[in-house]
Amino acid sequence: MTEATPEPRRRPAGIYLLPNLLTTGALFSGFYAIVAAVNGQFVPAVVAVYVAGLFDGLDGRVARMTNTQSEFGVQYDSLSDLVSFGLAPALVVYMWALAGLREFGNFPGKLGWLIAFLYTACAALRLARFNTQSAGGADKRFFTGLASPAAAGTLMAFVWAMEDQGLVGGSVRWATLVITLLLALAMVSRVPYFSFKAWPEKVPFMWILGMLLVVVAIASDPPRMLLLVGLVYVASGPALWAWRRLRRRPASA
Repeated sequence: MTEATPEPRRRPAGIYLLPNLLTTGALFSGFYAIVAAVNGQFVPAVVAVYVAGLFDGLDGRVARMTNTQSEFGVQYDSLSDLVSFGLAPALVVYMWALAGLREFGNFPGKLGWLIAFLYTACAALRLARFNTQSAGGADKRFFTGLASPAAAGTLMAFVWAMEDQGLVGGSVRWATLVITLLLALAMVSRVPYFSFKAWPEKVPFMWILGMLLVVVAIASDPPRMLLLVGLVYVASGPALWAWRRLRRRPASA
């Protein structure tokens, strides 16, 4: 009788290092933003959220360029986004302004942390919907609802601009509450937003000049210009929705 040759042991499947390392950088930046906010260092917390956005923009592109996409990377990126663009911005604005609503009584104090929680929950719902729509082959030219990194960037730009003006969170508590609520609802809305993912391979030269002017403008005054860019992008969704409705009306008539 011949002895059966033992089957070779299967090595456990590994993960791709570079894109997941970038995702870890985004997760670390979001966690640092929370720690900085707890310590009352709100401008470093804001910058940390923007650094998380930079890492988040790189990990997917690096994965596609190096052909290292994986289901693990998709799920890890979503969990990192929830911390960096959901939990971290909510805690930053709560520690900066919304916690001060307790001075107006018990109900306003509860309203402050409930709105912060609502923002986090809407970010989680937005990410879950995005994952299911991506699996279903949705139109990549548009997002359904405001993307969580854009919402977090706009909210953090507001905090940064107010701090740069010398306005502490306590002086703009109610404005912060309204902005946080509107951004939370925008994330779970059905309003379309340009995704900027379907860039053509060749663009006119003036596009490059325009992008250069935007970079120079942001570098000249980062807090205010980032807030302006964020508000313009947030407003572009309802404007696009209204334009589509107006185009549809004459066609149906």
